[in-house]
Amino acid sequence: QVQFVESGGGLVQPGGSLRLSCVVSGFTVPLYVIGWVRQAPGKEREGVSCLSNKDDSTYYTDSVKGRFTISRDNAKNTVYLQMNSLKPEDTGVYYCAADPLWGSVQNMCVRTNKWGYWGQGTQVTVSS
Repeated sequence: QVQFVESGGGLVQPGGSLRLSCVVSGFTVPLYVIGWVRQAPGKEREGVSCLSNKDDSTYYTDSVKGRFTISRDNAKNTVYLQMNSLKPEDTGVYYCAADPLWGSVQNMCVRTNKWGYWGQGTQVTVSS
């Protein structure tokens, strides 16, 4: 059984930091892209940051470049999203998701609506 379990969300003031974690189990696809997808209130889901296990290439949507960092710890089967300098517009539910490799990390990350593996999400609220 494939499971993606997110944690680390919460309420933080603007300018603060959070680190999201996604523990993955039962996912045995050899080549894949994994990432974090955000759904802001009233908006569609958006790929925020993704990583390809083929070559560790990464993608960041423009609004988070320089502030967010995606990483993974293979020994712990965990993917992280370090979020710094948080802004109110970063508020939303953050999902950990993945799909077998079918394109570049950028091409896949902007089309997460096609992905097949999802966690339940963790809420991030940036507010003073």
